Amino acid sequence: MAKRNITQADLISDQDFAQHRKTRRNALRPRKQLRRIAIGPDVTFYFECYDTMVLQIQEMLLIEKGGAPQIADELAAYDPLVPKGNELVATVMIEIADERRRLKTLLGLTHFEQHLFLQIGDQKVYAIAEEDAERTSADGKTSSVHFVRFGLNPDQQHQFGDPAVQILLGVDHQNYAHMTVLSPDSRQELSTDL
Repeated sequence: MAKRNITQADLISDQDFAQHRKTRRNALRPRKQLRRIAIGPDVTFYFECYDTMVLQIQEMLLIEKGGAPQIADELAAYDPLVPKGNELVATVMIEIADERRRLKTLLGLTHFEQHLFLQIGDQKVYAIAEEDAERTSADGKTSSVHFVRFGLNPDQQHQFGDPAVQILLGVDHQNYAHMTVLSPDSRQELSTDL
């Protein structure tokens, strides 16, 4: 069963992490690739789990060098992104290199986070956005980064593991409507969160 919470005991020293950083990153890369799902040309879902968030915390501690006082802040920021057993959690990024096109796109995606969905068979589950900050500004511009979770009931969790049931991940915003079928390998990886 996947671990559901990160504690200080799960972290190693900056010195140990620096020594094993490359190995740990390389070991996690195949799983991260299965958890990275592009929707259309500009949006990517990065599904998080215990291992991705521990790595993120270790990276932040190493880079920022905040020492012991920083640990509590990093745990508070990243532990909520670990799925708790009945959900999938994702960081959703709108990734557009060209600055002018990015601004135009973000201005056209007001309340983008309300249009992210997971469809399991004939059941559509909309994402619940983290409420840590408003993601749409007064001028209608959405953020380029969103943190969301998909809460699944027991029936949806069961169907998620059934290869006969099609699972779609998508966006149904009027200015960005794209979806994709989850691959069997990504489904198997994400099912470890449930």
